[in-house]
Amino acid sequence: MGSLRAWFWKTLTIVVGLTIAVSGAVGESYLPWIKPEQRKISVRHPSQLPHIALPETPKPATVSDLQWDGPLREISLDDAIRTALANSEVIRVLGGATAVRSGSTIYDVAIANAAIDVAQGVFDPVFSVDNFWRHGETPGLPDPNDAFQSDVYDLDFALSKANLAGGIWTFGVTDDATRLQPGPFPLNPRESTSLAFRYDQPLLQGAGRAANQVPIVLARIDTERSYFQYKSSVQQLVRDVISAYWNLVSARTNLWAREQQVSQAAFALEQAEGQVRANQISPAEAAQPRVSLANFRATLIAAKADVLQAEAGLRSIMGLPPYDPQRITPVTPPNEQRLPLDWLSIVSLAEQYRPDIIELKLVLEADQQSLIQARNLALPQLDAVGVYSWNGLEGQLPVGTTVSSPLGDNTDWTLGVNFSVPLGLRASRAQLRQAQLVITRDRANLSQQLLTASHLLAASLRNLDQFFEQYGATRETRVAAKENLNYQLARYSNGLEQYINVLQAIVSWGDAVSSEAQLLTLYNIEQANLELETGTILETHDVFFYEERYASLGPLGCVGKTRCYPRAKPPTDNANLYPPGDKPSEEFFDLTDPVQDDRARQQKLRDLLPPLNPPPPSEPIEPFELEQPVGILPVPVNS
Repeated sequence: MGSLRAWFWKTLTIVVGLTIAVSGAVGESYLPWIKPEQRKISVRHPSQLPHIALPETPKPATVSDLQWDGPLREISLDDAIRTALANSEVIRVLGGATAVRSGSTIYDVAIANAAIDVAQGVFDPVFSVDNFWRHGETPGLPDPNDAFQSDVYDLDFALSKANLAGGIWTFGVTDDATRLQPGPFPLNPRESTSLAFRYDQPLLQGAGRAANQVPIVLARIDTERSYFQYKSSVQQLVRDVISAYWNLVSARTNLWAREQQVSQAAFALEQAEGQVRANQISPAEAAQPRVSLANFRATLIAAKADVLQAEAGLRSIMGLPPYDPQRITPVTPPNEQRLPLDWLSIVSLAEQYRPDIIELKLVLEADQQSLIQARNLALPQLDAVGVYSWNGLEGQLPVGTTVSSPLGDNTDWTLGVNFSVPLGLRASRAQLRQAQLVITRDRANLSQQLLTASHLLAASLRNLDQFFEQYGATRETRVAAKENLNYQLARYSNGLEQYINVLQAIVSWGDAVSSEAQLLTLYNIEQANLELETGTILETHDVFFYEERYASLGPLGCVGKTRCYPRAKPPTDNANLYPPGDKPSEEFFDLTDPVQDDRARQQKLRDLLPPLNPPPPSEPIEPFELEQPVGILPVPVNS
């Protein structure tokens, strides 16, 4: 036996040495029983990754290819919100002019909700069975051929259940059957059975319903936090839809103003060329209108690009393709009424409904649960143990007589306690102190967030008041600028004004129209922003969440009937909040062409002005080639 042992260890040493040597020399690929090391970075080519179906959409419009000759798609603000909510599987928010993922989906709450069952699963009954048949042959002495044989059957059954008090009930059954040969044994075959009840109960650490329910309560709080995080993203989605909608209205109004500036500049240039031909002004005086027209055309290109960009932003936040032949036309008129507000009421609403404040309240609740857990872990370990069992025995004597002792004739019982405690309880005391400090920190965070919310509400109130007052001022400015433009054009056409005054009047009128639209749309956007800051924007639009359910694996697995579980929480359609319109939203601003619509007034002004004596004739010049704007008629020049 000694020589056999020495031979074994010598052979094992040689094999291990050769394995190490070969591994270092030729690599692990030649050793199939050893998994090779990862010695290089393996990256697949992008073409090997799964492809995603591309959206079918035509080429988007550009300033050089506007594609505005297609049909119009009139859409109200309520319809825009409704479309965005219908396409909200992944919640989007505006990131500049394009919507991006917010990180929230309609499935997040249901995913978090499953963690509650995971925490509750600790208290589910546990069933276990060990069932073994074993056959053994041991060489005998002094004759190795005289083997000792054993046949053993073991059955161990256990059913345990933990309770909220921290205790564990265990019911177990053991059955051992043994047959041995050769040789006489007191009982052969022999079968022993045992039926036992056991209960383990912590008395200090791990005891109590409050401490044992902490994981379940934390899972429920996490589900609530997930819900309010998701609600916050949907609130931002609705607010961004409103913002994108009014941005498009403002851009379309600005485009109209820039188009009118181009028309007015073209009209002024026609007047200048007519005066040159009539020898009323010199050719040099007609150069300034040409420069102005070129500048206005450049501004018009930027205005067209702004409309395309604003429409693309609205499409993006609504979840629509980048482009389709139908041009989106807003038809909801903006609100120009002052919004009555009560400061204490909106602050109270923010404290109650803002998702970020609610989430911090839930964080404090979770901190309280962690404190309960830390206090329990700071206790010594003291467990009570109780066991009671019934034992049975059955077998056959060497003389062939069968004997048995049924269950109940022989019993065992055990009572005792286990105690252990780290001297000083340093780690548990530190964890308890940490939990208390976390509560203090999160209370401070909650107070600070409420203070921040009040400042945001105050800023929103200031913005609302500012935009409303500025809108009133710009509305008066536009009326005055329109009258001034008509007057300056009339005087210029009669040669009584220099073009610089007309140019200034055109710029002032176009800027006034654009500013009026911008400020009123900002006022409407700020109303939605105030609803967002108070946390009531979804309630204002009558949007709520419903639980979408689906059949999944039930408690009995494939055998039992499937049960329905939460799958998603999509938002419902919004209610009609904004008044419907039957014309484009920008027409709310009384978009009339001062040159075309006030032609009669200009003619009356010219009739009242004295004619200008023409200057001496000068050398004729070639007329400036200019396309006639649509809807612009040349005004006859007094000669």
